Amino acid sequence: MKIALDPTMYTDLSLRELVEKAAKLGYEYIELSPREDFCPFYKYPRADRDRIQKLKRYLRDAGVKISSLLPLYHWAGPEEERRQAAVRNWKRAIEIAVELEVDLVNSEFSGTKYNPVVCEEKFIKSMDELIPIFEREGIHLNLQAHPYDFIETNKEAVDMIRALDKPWINLVYSTAHTFYYDDGTGDIEAMFDYAGDLLQHVLFADTFNHKAAGGLRYIVNPPGAQVTVHQHLNIGEGEVDFLTIFKKLKQMNFDGIATNSVFAWADRRDESSKDMLRKIKEGFSLE
Repeated sequence: MKIALDPTMYTDLSLRELVEKAAKLGYEYIELSPREDFCPFYKYPRADRDRIQKLKRYLRDAGVKISSLLPLYHWAGPEEERRQAAVRNWKRAIEIAVELEVDLVNSEFSGTKYNPVVCEEKFIKSMDELIPIFEREGIHLNLQAHPYDFIETNKEAVDMIRALDKPWINLVYSTAHTFYYDDGTGDIEAMFDYAGDLLQHVLFADTFNHKAAGGLRYIVNPPGAQVTVHQHLNIGEGEVDFLTIFKKLKQMNFDGIATNSVFAWADRRDESSKDMLRKIKEGFSLE
């Protein structure tokens, strides 16, 4: 199993500083999430050959590896021009993964839950274009359902991955999205059982159940506004059942990627990152 740091709270650091920071915090792996000087959110990648080679050197020097590259683009539309741009971005991101000698990327389904049928059509169209490239380059893909995307639930994510029917496409489960993934009960065992061997990647962060208190855990004005709310907190600061998560993952002999995906505490990020590494290791009985 690989325990990785999502360095979203460290995007102000240079690539060299980021890699050195991860090593200092005790992480052997980085899940390279979007940053403006490499693969920004929704925009064409900024990394050229020189920057990629420098990053590889920084990683070697620090004894740190990249567990996966995380590109995020509007490949599920629903606007066709943006979908086409997303596919162009994806093609370059795959090239970057190859140059980094990283054989795994992970991402989200994207789109919008307010137009799910059209977004699914756009997603499949994008996959039709990209699957041959993934296969030619030997790059694996892990996908997660995400609040607001055209796929928000665990079951729909698993069903779509099964529909794509490629052994190199698997599931990311984000614990911070637990209460979007089912009917709000957060039934971890049922969701993990449904995913089975497709579950290859878990993002660890806590959150509150937004459906609790009669839907009034969070109050949005005006009522009914089209927004989604969740957190990425340290384990133990929300309402996710991590005892069951770790128990179930150990029963399943989980051997994929476990990523610290906390974003909330940039003002005390080192403390948070060290604490999350300790809690993930303890959860898997690794220390």
